Amino acid sequence: MDVVLREVHDSDLPVFFRQMNDPEALRMAAFTAKDPADRAAFDARWERIRASDAVTRTVLADGDVVGSAAVYGEPGEREVTYWVDRAHWGRGVATAALRALLAEVPERPLYARTAADNTGSRRVLEKCGFRETARATGYAPARGEEIDEVVLTLPG
Repeated sequence: MDVVLREVHDSDLPVFFRQMNDPEALRMAAFTAKDPADRAAFDARWERIRASDAVTRTVLADGDVVGSAAVYGEPGEREVTYWVDRAHWGRGVATAALRALLAEVPERPLYARTAADNTGSRRVLEKCGFRETARATGYAPARGEEIDEVVLTLPG
């Protein structure tokens, strides 16, 4: 499978919105928007993201839009995030996308957070060089409760 990143196009946003409303994916991601079905809030969030200094990319697999990847935040505290359509989980798409993003953004250190029970996401991060540096708890809107999370770091 050919996985590449490109700039986010307006036409990608409806695809992202649909992907980010998959109940199983929401539960796994855990730390999501308060109301993922609120399209106006989704559009406003993406407008802010695209106007910021975040590096946002659309993930393409064999030419199809299958997710997004980004680096955001203040210098020295920047984090990575990614979302891949559940139909493409377990195929190496997230790992390939994150590797491509890390090649594009040489800034280090970078940080990532994942629900402690999201072993798939943790494996992706570890394959890309991230290592656990802390644990925390936080409110996960997609689960409606406080859960454990893992903080990972990609050192310089």
